[in-house]
Amino acid sequence: MTAATHSTLFPRVPDSADAVLEGLDPEQRAVATALHGPVCVLAGAGTGKTRAITHRIAYGVRAGILQPSSVLAVTFTNRAAGEMRGRLRQLGAVGVQARTFHSAALRQLQYFWPKAVGGPLPRLVDRKIQLVADAAAACRIRLDRGELRDVTAEIEWSKVTQTVPADYTAATAKAGRETPRDPAEIAQLYAAYEDLKRERSVIDFEDVLLLTVAVLQDRHDIAEQVRAQYQHFVVDEYQDVSPLQQRLLELWLGDRENLCVVGDASQTIYSFTGATPDHLLDFRVRHPGATVVKLVRDYRSTPQVVRLANGLLAQAKGRAADHRLELVSQRPAGPEPVFTEYTDEPAEAEGAARRIRELIGSGVPASEIAVLFRTNSQSETYEQALADAGVPYQLRGAERFFDRPEVRNAITALRAAARFGGNDALLDDAPDLPSQVRAVLSGKGWTPQPPAGSGAVRESWESLAALVHLAQDFAAANAGATLADLVVELDERAGAQHAPTVQGVTLASLHAAKGLEWDVVFLVGVAEGMMPITYAKTDEQIEEERRLLYVGVTRAREHLHLSWALARSPGGRANRRPSRFLTGLRPGSQAVAARAGAAGAGAVERGSWTAAATAVPEQAPGRRQRTPARCRVCGRTLTDGGEMKLMRCEDCPSDMDEGLYERLREWRGEQARRSGQPAFCVFTDKTLIAIAEAVPDDEHELARIPGVGMRKLRRYGADVLALCAGRDPAEGQDQD
Repeated sequence: MTAATHSTLFPRVPDSADAVLEGLDPEQRAVATALHGPVCVLAGAGTGKTRAITHRIAYGVRAGILQPSSVLAVTFTNRAAGEMRGRLRQLGAVGVQARTFHSAALRQLQYFWPKAVGGPLPRLVDRKIQLVADAAAACRIRLDRGELRDVTAEIEWSKVTQTVPADYTAATAKAGRETPRDPAEIAQLYAAYEDLKRERSVIDFEDVLLLTVAVLQDRHDIAEQVRAQYQHFVVDEYQDVSPLQQRLLELWLGDRENLCVVGDASQTIYSFTGATPDHLLDFRVRHPGATVVKLVRDYRSTPQVVRLANGLLAQAKGRAADHRLELVSQRPAGPEPVFTEYTDEPAEAEGAARRIRELIGSGVPASEIAVLFRTNSQSETYEQALADAGVPYQLRGAERFFDRPEVRNAITALRAAARFGGNDALLDDAPDLPSQVRAVLSGKGWTPQPPAGSGAVRESWESLAALVHLAQDFAAANAGATLADLVVELDERAGAQHAPTVQGVTLASLHAAKGLEWDVVFLVGVAEGMMPITYAKTDEQIEEERRLLYVGVTRAREHLHLSWALARSPGGRANRRPSRFLTGLRPGSQAVAARAGAAGAGAVERGSWTAAATAVPEQAPGRRQRTPARCRVCGRTLTDGGEMKLMRCEDCPSDMDEGLYERLREWRGEQARRSGQPAFCVFTDKTLIAIAEAVPDDEHELARIPGVGMRKLRRYGADVLALCAGRDPAEGQDQD
């Protein structure tokens, strides 16, 4: 443990602002004292980023520069927000808000909803999967549990990328996103899901952000009230921000620049959820006067672990790789990473369990050891190996293998087939145990070839495939074994895995391990087909797999073990090879030329933010520079969302058709009553004013009005144009 990343259980609260800065390295101190203007902290793994930003807030508060209640620090998990609040209290910065994006937005939405909309905020549903199931039933589309999870994930991705149902198909094609079902079908389900929510007057997790954005965009008075409350913003893990979260942050900020963001593009591993490092990498484009501080002093890992991590990124490609940070370990030398090749997967698991037992015997706490794998389906082999070795373990971010619904259902089906024996028609053409298991599980979703994609369907298939493989291994080891014998074996295995979870070795996927660290890390299954995973096809997907391995490597403080198996099962064909990511890094492999461009030392780039605030940023490659919105009356540049919607300043004269505006309001009220949604969800007041001022003649003119997107144009365009032409909406529909 090091001073930069760990504190004692009850640390002494610093007695002054200057005391807050004690113990910080030069770059961390630069972060802590950069209290004005935009600040971007590029922080490598283990460099004490949380320490730097909490000390920044605490120093500002203790020095009287920041008011605690005016600071909002946001991150992505409740655990990280709780840790931040705890550290701030220890530093004497009481009263600072540290929350997740959703938690901060929900508080604001609950407070302002009665004023903005009226009545209580609609009920927030904890889990949307039942609503998705009901939407599927309404569309007469059958989805199994895995498909429900996949479709739910697609809806979540759509909402955080601000994609409406009508645009889903085009958006997935543009993003190169592999969908679990036909995109048109998912778009239909998405639309039905949104309709159901309106009918039942409920909102989901993503709606919290969407509705907060809508309120802040359309109610200038409320936006100003929020901006008056919060003057300074800090965003952790900024590489994981979604387009929707970025929009909310922009609305919180307004035209101010008191923003500090912290992130590392090399740890971007959640792009499948809509996260993008572009906001981090483009920070200097949007804020040309920003101060940029690079944290590269690694206080977590030994030089040997750091050298391997740097070597992984040295071979990376793409935009994130161009901005990689080369870490410099601050710890004493430790053991070299261990690379081990095994004949098969059971041998790999047994080898890891054996070494873990030795480490625990030598005094290493079990809680300081982790086994990290690419997919949750790999956990069963290691659960069993650790249980056989008498080593306690705990699963993080995944259900126990035998607790997974698909596994329980599969075992129930196998037990029923064993009970019926020869009377089960499924087994008529299955002469041996492995073929019998394949026949039974084919009715539960197992197929000879894995499904496309990387979602729940794939994970479910992998669980069933593990049972198929287990049956093959069991039959090979027990001549004449029956289906009933296998069921007994499965029951015994399930029972043996009820090991204590406290103080146990952590078993986790690489995604679930993000943000954690251990003294000893075993990275297992580091072979082609698993790392990178087989369904990673594009260059971008391959590079994200590399970053995922980088995250795994940088979880280790001292001991790092990487392993792979040449075959799946004992006696199997040895046709596997180590991951391409280890080429040039593991002993005996050919070296690969490293790419130039990493930041090899900590650095501070000071921005004269007050003078440079009006500078024109250099246009990023491939990005179109937006034309500033200008008032159509006086020509002034518009920055407020409401003014941009009107295309004029609030105090400039309006040429609105008052009669048309009233007819539009009356029509909107009727539409809202029919759909059971708030009136502003049809069109906001500002949009109605803009329509009444422009009085469009056709769909092209109507579509140019901010707030009228393609979805609303298709749904309400005929009615609105009829009203603008002085006709009854029903007449417009008849003519259309």
